[in-house]
Amino acid sequence: MRRSLSCALSILLITSGMAMAAEHDEAEKPEAKSAAAKEKEKAKAAEEKSVVTHHSVSINGRSYAYKASAGTLTIRDDKDAPDASVFYVAYVLDQGRVGDGKESEKRPVTFFYNGGPGSASLWLHMGSFGPVRVATSSPEATAPAPYQVTANADSLLDKSDLVFIDAIGTGYSHGLPKDKDGKPAEKDKDDNPNKRFWGTDQDIDAFGRFIVRYITVNQRWNSPKFLFGESYGTPRSAGLARYLENHGVALNGVVLLSSILNYASRMPGLDNDYVNLLPTFAAIAWYHNKVPNKPASLEPFVDEVRAFARGEYSVALAKGQDLGPAERDAIVQKLSRYIGLSPQYLKDANLRVSQPRFRKELLRDQRRTLGRFDGRFEGIDADAAGESPEFDPSSTAISGAFFSAINDYLTRELKYPSEIPYRMNAGAAIGEWDWRHAIPGSTRKVQLPAMVGDLSEAMRTNPHLKVLSANGWYDLATPFFATEYDLAHLDIDPSLRKNLSFSYYPSGHMVYLNLDALKQMKGDLARFYDSALSKQESR
Repeated sequence: MRRSLSCALSILLITSGMAMAAEHDEAEKPEAKSAAAKEKEKAKAAEEKSVVTHHSVSINGRSYAYKASAGTLTIRDDKDAPDASVFYVAYVLDQGRVGDGKESEKRPVTFFYNGGPGSASLWLHMGSFGPVRVATSSPEATAPAPYQVTANADSLLDKSDLVFIDAIGTGYSHGLPKDKDGKPAEKDKDDNPNKRFWGTDQDIDAFGRFIVRYITVNQRWNSPKFLFGESYGTPRSAGLARYLENHGVALNGVVLLSSILNYASRMPGLDNDYVNLLPTFAAIAWYHNKVPNKPASLEPFVDEVRAFARGEYSVALAKGQDLGPAERDAIVQKLSRYIGLSPQYLKDANLRVSQPRFRKELLRDQRRTLGRFDGRFEGIDADAAGESPEFDPSSTAISGAFFSAINDYLTRELKYPSEIPYRMNAGAAIGEWDWRHAIPGSTRKVQLPAMVGDLSEAMRTNPHLKVLSANGWYDLATPFFATEYDLAHLDIDPSLRKNLSFSYYPSGHMVYLNLDALKQMKGDLARFYDSALSKQESR
């Protein structure tokens, strides 16, 4: 009996020990450990964080103290699940240090972003109207490091607080991985959580949610609000103006820098594209002294080319192969005089010169090419033959300076910690971009975005909204004549047309690279902000 009881007790102890050991072994399995780590990692990824530093800048002889906040905000989907972590840098006037008596929540706030699509906002951030800027040798190639980041006396901080936003997949912004049910999940090695934001409407929605989140967290609902987009940032602004209006956020102003609002009209092979490029070709030929009997002033010359482009030239292209020899010769002679290319070359090109061909041909006799973003820049190809330049010298001349400057500035001056470099662009974004866009007033989507309708709706529903179109004379990426054409088709009431204004500068796509143009543009912006913030006259 005692022996049987002893055996039973031994068996029970052994069994219990085995069960405890099994539980311990289960807890020690890599899967169990990683599950807890994954949950912690997901929570950390969705955390909002901000690093605040204090600085000052002198503008128009007055010192402005400000705080810089570098951080992230988390935008959520319609199920209130974390959707993306968006990186931004905000410069806010330090009211306690300035003591100008203004309430901070009533100060204007401006949201800046570049385009691409798939570009971070380092270009506007480090080159335009922030409190610092990187020095470049524009229009020459900037020498390698060390680069110089200097105080920006032309900053817009005296007029508005500034928020620079990086598109998802760029800078330190990134999408948060999700399970099929939409809940946060571990990132799958074959899935890119940024992709779901890579599209015309998806991008507008993400930026809209960020802006609403920012003004909520920072109590800026009662602040005047402005958008400032460059390049693809301009169709984003047009869509955002409409999106925000539909979400209870009425804007005071929109600045469109180097616009492209209608992609459909700029497809290769369409005659309208050649017409729209012509005045920019003429401006660049004038700059490089390729115009016979060069006029003393650029603007009257460009006005003459505008009239020719929309008139005789457009009519000639519309006739196609039915254009008669005499009329053809007359058009060739005028074209040659305006854009500096030989009559024979223009005949060989059937009067239609593409942007890459012009950049290769104008200075071929000097074995130089031209920049696409800025026709003032010159490049050197391996040889002087060929149809198009090997690279864009207006891009390569500055990229190193901007990329190095933003990485150094964020960590050294703004104290934002990161073990990975700031991402200048989302390389795959433009190739995988969903270009479809829902037309205002319709559920139908067009294959290429035409955003003029969005901006028109925003201006009609908010008749106080002011829009400034800023353009560089030498910009071949988004030629000013194409922008004028797009904005001439807003179909807004005559009473609203005074809300739209234009400005032009002796520079390219990134107007601010020319310091003289930067100063001129700051003056124009100051007047624009004053106008947008003034009481509206009775209608």
